[in-house]
Amino acid sequence: MGLMELRQLRYFVAVAEELNFGRAADRLHIAGPSLSQQVKALERDLGVRLFDRDRRSVALTAQGEALLPDVRVLLQQAEELRRRAAGMSDAEVVRLGYVKWIPADVVERAAPVARLRVDTWVMPSHAQAARVADGGLDLAICWLQAADLDQFGLQAHLIGADRLYAVAPGADTAPVRTKDALVLLDADADSWSSWNLFAAQLARDTGAEIVRTEDGGVTGPAFFEHVRRLGRPIVNSPKGHEAGALPADLVCRPLIQPAPYWTWSLVARGDEARAGVLSVIEVLMKSVGRLGLDEPGAWLPRTDVHWRRSPVSD
Repeated sequence: MGLMELRQLRYFVAVAEELNFGRAADRLHIAGPSLSQQVKALERDLGVRLFDRDRRSVALTAQGEALLPDVRVLLQQAEELRRRAAGMSDAEVVRLGYVKWIPADVVERAAPVARLRVDTWVMPSHAQAARVADGGLDLAICWLQAADLDQFGLQAHLIGADRLYAVAPGADTAPVRTKDALVLLDADADSWSSWNLFAAQLARDTGAEIVRTEDGGVTGPAFFEHVRRLGRPIVNSPKGHEAGALPADLVCRPLIQPAPYWTWSLVARGDEARAGVLSVIEVLMKSVGRLGLDEPGAWLPRTDVHWRRSPVSD
């Protein structure tokens, strides 16, 4: 769509219908500040102001009123296009969402039993789980807490696990005790809610020191700047950086005593009965195993959906 994205248009329609950013954010399963930023970005791209807003009220501008019917038609056409494309195959379409990681061959592995459509709308773990619960997705690969199973009515299958490591300045690549590493928590509670929960439990269980950030520095270039500024090993978030792609002045150091693991669950609705979805689960879970979670010294947060299923040490 050029500079605009369909999701921004969906956001516009939700706010226009609710005339309240908080209610629209709840409906979309995103944070209010994130929704506001996306609407402002859409206004910049369109070159018009869509809403008049103050602390008490939200109202459509004349331009917003004029554009709303066209945006609804465009979204309907996009949905019709999606349905028509899905109908071109005799195989059942199964919609899969993810956060940061999916198996590289996931579409090929599922092909014999269903046509897997990987959703390109990448969202945080809690949002993807909510989309499965409300029918927006059939499956998702995300981090899940045990409490989420009952809250959302879901089932979870262990499909992946990342052993986390620390990124540190200098040339020393020796293992570092987890309690001697720093853990970043970011102020953007929506984007980083799952990581913040995980990291806070890691710090509480191991004694690692928490450093709070407000710049999204859990990953990316801002993360590297925190490592340089603080001069200490910092726990790397799952799939945050490939060890071989670090800047030349930083190194990867294994975390030990304990070795923290982040799990990825293949999530479906608890009452899922469609043959195509169940077949995809069976195919993707074939020969996954325990992925190191039963090894001595492995650590999972007690809230992790897979913690109680194995004798993982603290």
